[in-house]
Amino acid sequence: MAKLAYKQDEGEYHIHVKKGEIGRYVIMPGDPGRVEKIAAYFDNPKFVSSNREFVTYTGTLDGVLVSAMSTGIGGPSAAIAVEEAIHCGADTFIRIGTSGGIRKDVMGGDLCIATGAIRFEGTSREYAPLEWPAVPDFEVTLALKEAADKLNMKAHMGVVHCKDSFYGQHSPDSMPVGPQLDFDWRAWRAMGATCSEMESAALFTVCAARGVRSGSVLHVVANQTRRELGLEDPQAYGTNSAIKTAVEAIRILIKKDALRT
Repeated sequence: MAKLAYKQDEGEYHIHVKKGEIGRYVIMPGDPGRVEKIAAYFDNPKFVSSNREFVTYTGTLDGVLVSAMSTGIGGPSAAIAVEEAIHCGADTFIRIGTSGGIRKDVMGGDLCIATGAIRFEGTSREYAPLEWPAVPDFEVTLALKEAADKLNMKAHMGVVHCKDSFYGQHSPDSMPVGPQLDFDWRAWRAMGATCSEMESAALFTVCAARGVRSGSVLHVVANQTRRELGLEDPQAYGTNSAIKTAVEAIRILIKKDALRT
C-alpha cells in the first residue's frame, strides 16, 4: 500500500510531521490545548505542526529530543497519532489526560497509573483479538510509579476502563442498551477498575502490535461511585500533576535507556 503524504513524498498524512521533527519519547494528551503546556517543561520547545486534532511540539530533556503530540478524543485518532509517530522514529509513548474515578478510594485530584486497560472500545479490535490483554510496557509503568513517588503525587496503580461513548458512561439510562451498560459498569467496579477514560486501551494495543513502549498516567477529575454512595466527591480540574509525572518518567527512562547503549 502506498504511503499517504500531505506533501509530495514528505511528512505523515494526519499529523503533518516528518522524521527528525520528533523525539523517540512522546507525551500524548488528548486535548490539543494541553500540548503547549507540556512543552513548557521541555528545554527549547518549538512548534512543529498542527492539523485537525494533532498538535505537535518538540524540545529536549537532559539533552535528548522529546515531543508532545495531541491525539484528540478516543481510540481511532489516538491510534493514528501513534502509528504515524512511529513512522517518524518515536518508540516510547506516555498518555496523560483526565479520567473519572471508579474505585471508591480514588479521589478527584489523584493520579491513576494504568497497569492494564479494559478494552470496552472498538479500535483495539482491529489489532488483536479480545483475548489479548491491553497492557502497557512494564519499564514505562515502573518509571511513572517512580516519578510519582519522587514528586509526592498520590497515585493509584491498577486497571483502567476505556470506552468509546462518554455519555454511555454518564447517562446510561438514556441509551437503548442502558441495562447492558449498567451491568458492565457494575462488573468493572466489582473487579476493582480504578478509573474510566477513552484512549489507553487503544494505545497499549497498538504499541504492542508495533513493538514499541507505552504507558498512561491519568488525572482524576471526580468519582461518580463516591457520588452515588453519598460520599465526599471533590472535583479537581487541570492536569499539571500528570504532566509533571510524565516528564519526570521520561527523564528516568532517558537515563536507563542510556545505560543500554
